[in-house]
Amino acid sequence: MNQINSRIFLISIIVLITFVTAIYSQTAIGWKADSALVAKLSKSRQDVNYVEEKVPSYILPDPLITLTGEKITTSGQWFRYRRPEIIELFTTHVYGRVPRTPYRLTFNTVGSDRNALGGAATLKLVDINIEAAGRNLVIHLSLFTPNSVKRAPVFLLICNRSPENIDPTRKIKSEFWPVEEAIARGYGMAAFHNADVDPDNYDEFKNGIHGIMDTEPRQNDSWGTLAAWAWGASRCLDYLVTDKDVDNKKIAVVGHSRGGKTALWAGALDQRFSMVIPNESGCGGSSLARRKYGETLEIINKGFPHWFCLNYRKFNGKEEELPVDMHMLMALIAPRALYVAAAGDDLWGDPKGSYLSLYHSLPVYRLFDKKDNLENYVPPLNKQVISGKTGFHIREGEHNLKLFDWNLFMDFADKVWK
Repeated sequence: MNQINSRIFLISIIVLITFVTAIYSQTAIGWKADSALVAKLSKSRQDVNYVEEKVPSYILPDPLITLTGEKITTSGQWFRYRRPEIIELFTTHVYGRVPRTPYRLTFNTVGSDRNALGGAATLKLVDINIEAAGRNLVIHLSLFTPNSVKRAPVFLLICNRSPENIDPTRKIKSEFWPVEEAIARGYGMAAFHNADVDPDNYDEFKNGIHGIMDTEPRQNDSWGTLAAWAWGASRCLDYLVTDKDVDNKKIAVVGHSRGGKTALWAGALDQRFSMVIPNESGCGGSSLARRKYGETLEIINKGFPHWFCLNYRKFNGKEEELPVDMHMLMALIAPRALYVAAAGDDLWGDPKGSYLSLYHSLPVYRLFDKKDNLENYVPPLNKQVISGKTGFHIREGEHNLKLFDWNLFMDFADKVWK
């Protein structure tokens, strides 16, 4: 009997050790794409790679080596030499150059309610008027600020979905823009619709802000629609920094998918954004192009020919020849706060590639703060990681912007801003 009990005990110990080891291994290794999902997606799109083992070997450009081969070792050198170089590279080869057309900017508050959300918030509806070359364009900005805070930090959302997702009347409520939850935590919420700035279709750049600002023939490095939306986000920021209910040192730009690509470029260019949050921004946004995983340059340039400048097409199928990659885009945000988010089922957007972009931007962040360190593996699902001014999570589920994501954005802001 004692022998049987001993064997049962031994088997129990072995099972327990195996179980604990499996849990530890999963935690240590971090997230991996679900094999069944990989098989399903690979079968549906044989021209797209979803298999990690098929990712080609690649060498990333060093964000701390200048075009003349000089090593950047201080934050001063970064701002003086390397940062302008990288901005010019992205401008020339990826997003395009904003024309120098003079414009006049005015703000008109068309609606105001100091007793919004049952008295918890103040709502302002502001028309941002842009006049250039005898023509006019209006961006409609909605802003909620908590009445419990004198000057509130604000999240500015670039909305790329139906305008009902940012309904200022709150008759329609969406997780995409959870105003009530943010107000309860002491944060303001602002939003504009990307179509106010430029239409999301190829119209030969005749409408939107292109129809106003493009007074010269287009060149290979002329701005695309993503750059136009980013420019529009900065015009919204022009207003927000003047609003007395807003803490003008604590304004984040947030975007999902194509809006996330836009948020990254807006945050890279405009240092008044003290926090940048790209959510599931994938190819042309947060994920490394050289991995050629999920959506690629060729796919995105053919599917959305208006998003980038013409020069970007030269690298279709030749990602390794790009003079930049997206870790360098993220590095442009240093030393400001940067939070990158992905979704476990959004393999089209390459969650691992997004994390690696953030990870490989850290040498620049460490010029400012040695505490900016992240592990070299993707965190497990639904686990937030924060180090210094950088943070990341990968949410379970599909491509979307959910309340779960927003709560983690605000948790990050709690640490960085407060």
